[in-house]
Amino acid sequence: MIKIIEYIKDGITAAKDRDPAATSTLEIILCYPGFHAILTHRLAHYLHAVLRIPLLPRLISQVSRFFTGIEVHPGAQIGKGFFIDHGMGVVIGETSEIGDNCTLFQGVTLGGTGKERGKRHPTLRNNVVVGAGAQILGSITIGENSYIGAGSVVTQEVPPNCTVVGVPGRIVRFEGRRVRGATLDHTNLPDPILERLQQLQEEIERAERKLRLQTTETDEK
Repeated sequence: MIKIIEYIKDGITAAKDRDPAATSTLEIILCYPGFHAILTHRLAHYLHAVLRIPLLPRLISQVSRFFTGIEVHPGAQIGKGFFIDHGMGVVIGETSEIGDNCTLFQGVTLGGTGKERGKRHPTLRNNVVVGAGAQILGSITIGENSYIGAGSVVTQEVPPNCTVVGVPGRIVRFEGRRVRGATLDHTNLPDPILERLQQLQEEIERAERKLRLQTTETDEK
């Protein structure tokens, strides 16, 4: 009973800390599918991993999926302070491991890459934020304090304190700065293609200036 109360408080605190739309405790309890999904998962995981009860944990997870649109396998290991914002379409595979204070937005997949057995789903270290629609696939580790941009597809290891964007996912920021919790601002992520085009434009302009200078020197002679 004490553990259940702790889980409820933990889920409410995570929602209040990271969602500016959360106006009250009652609203979170009644209206947040992410809160419902993670609370149900705590029960299913206990039955699956601790009591080793067959079938029932999967039935509980499927009922939760029906009502919330969030699919979390009972085998997934999830730490404290976990928050799913909106949540529709989130899938978390059986061997996924999620650290403390992680945040997933809608449409995120923590999935496998085939029919391999054993550890086949991602590991997210503490304070990882995964943007809407991102897919993290395979038995890879996302380092702590990292940010996975919306719509990214990540199949390679990501070190701590990184920002990853694109398909396939590329590390575009590695400054050693901590990503402090979740943010709803997905519009200010770096664009590696735009940055490279800007670099090319600058190189062209430098070459043109050099060519004009050489032409001027030739005319003067």
